[in-house]
Amino acid sequence: MSSTTTPPTDPGRPAWAPPGWMPAPPPTDPRAALSVRGLVKFFGARCAVAGIDLDVPVGSLFGLVGPNGAGKTTALSMATGLLRPDQGRVAVAGHDVWSDPSAAKALMGVLPDGLRTFDRLSGRELLEFVARMHRLDIATARGRAEELLATLGLAGDADAMVCDYSAGMTKKIVLAAALIHNPRLLVLDEPFESVDPVSGETIREILHRHTAGGGTVIMSSHVMELVETLCDRVAVMAGGRLLAVGATADVRAGMPLQQRFLQLVGARRMDGGGLSWLDTSSGSD
Repeated sequence: MSSTTTPPTDPGRPAWAPPGWMPAPPPTDPRAALSVRGLVKFFGARCAVAGIDLDVPVGSLFGLVGPNGAGKTTALSMATGLLRPDQGRVAVAGHDVWSDPSAAKALMGVLPDGLRTFDRLSGRELLEFVARMHRLDIATARGRAEELLATLGLAGDADAMVCDYSAGMTKKIVLAAALIHNPRLLVLDEPFESVDPVSGETIREILHRHTAGGGTVIMSSHVMELVETLCDRVAVMAGGRLLAVGATADVRAGMPLQQRFLQLVGARRMDGGGLSWLDTSSGSD
């Protein structure tokens, strides 16, 4: 449920302050892989993100879950510099995403919502282009591109244009582009969506290997079982706010993550006679 009022305000707001005034957010934590303070985003009168604070530890595999419209994609877009917040601070390993964008973005690999990419390039050309943008030399760029194409099952389609890829293939090539410069932080919006089970298992292995090597992964997902088995830390988001954040076992509170999620966000049940026509077979007289 989204708020349609002004942003959350300081109870001690000065008398001179205009409506919607908020105090400056506290400093971010330079020790965190990603540190967020007081992040706010409005779309017209609708509050999509309502002043969230979050620190993601280095080396964690962090899951962000929430119902549709919770603000997950908006929050991740602001955290990666793709969408400017109305208020708040974001830092990657101590580098402010908005005041020091070059340093912050050099440390990130991003799989964004909507899979925006240069789809008139072939898969191989796209990976080599992204690698060169990150200042990898030609030999390294080509070598890593070939390894990623082979690992993600795209070698046979490496010379086809990305615009001709299936949804699952597009997801994998954009993930490969996010990985190619070996970033310290991966931010992935629904990385397993549209991906077949074999490729999904490969992606799991890649993410585990990345964190084992000292990297950090933040991923959003609607699949609670996936997050519960893959992520060591999790945040539950609804209505633009974080309802629970911490180690996965702590957030679960002794129950399956799906059940705990429904408890936190408030499960909607079908009461009364709604959709009663589903109780009768369409073939009956």
